[in-house]
Amino acid sequence: MAGKVFFSVSMSLDGFIAPESPSVDNIFAPENQDDPQVRRWMTQWMELQQWIFPLRFFRENLKLGEGGEEGRDNDIARETFERTGASVMGRRMFDFGEQSWPEEAPFHTPVFVVTHNKRDPWERPGGTTFHFVDEGIEQALDRARDAAGDRDVRIAGGGATILEYVNAGLVDEFTIALAPVLFGTGTRLFEGVDASRVALEQVRAEPTGRVTHLTYAVRAR
Repeated sequence: MAGKVFFSVSMSLDGFIAPESPSVDNIFAPENQDDPQVRRWMTQWMELQQWIFPLRFFRENLKLGEGGEEGRDNDIARETFERTGASVMGRRMFDFGEQSWPEEAPFHTPVFVVTHNKRDPWERPGGTTFHFVDEGIEQALDRARDAAGDRDVRIAGGGATILEYVNAGLVDEFTIALAPVLFGTGTRLFEGVDASRVALEQVRAEPTGRVTHLTYAVRAR
C-alpha cells in the first residue's frame, strides 16, 4: 500500500517559511559572514528553527553528539523522519543545501530533485542519494513513491516546489510548526495557492513550549 505525500515546515506567525534572501551568492562563505544582510538572514532563520536545534533527535541525525532535549517536539521530529521513505525538493533548495549540509546529508533516503539541468546521481555517506529529475514534478513524485515503498514521500521544499505540488492536487497532508516570530518579508508558504481547488481539514493541533504543531489533511474543493 502506497504511503502519503506530505510536507512539514516551520513557519513564522505572519506566514513565512524563510527570511528574505540576501543578495549574496553564497551566504555560508566565510568572507560573507559579516555582511549585514547575511547576519540578519541567519538570525531570523535561527529564530524560526529554534524549536528543533536543542532536540536529541536533531543532534543524533546530524552526528552532533549525545544529549539533547526529549519530549513532544523531539517525538514529532523523529516521527517525521521515520515516516519518510523518500523526499522531493526543488533545485533551488538543493543548491542552497549543498552549501550547508554536512558530508552525511540528513535525509538518509533517496532524494529526487526537480530540475531543468540533469546531472548524474550524487551519493552521500549515510544512505542519501540525490537523483536529478528533469521531467517535471509528477515524474519526480512517481520515482519517489517507487523508492519509498509503503512509507511516505516528503516534499522537502522549498516554498515554490511545495506550492506546485499543492496546486497540482498531489499533497495528502501537511504539518506546520508555527513559531512565535514575525518576519514581515520573506518566502510565504501559500503565496499563489489555488484556493479554488484546495480545501483543508484540521487533523491535529499540539502546542509545545516553543511552537504549535498544526496538521491538516488536504482535500479537493
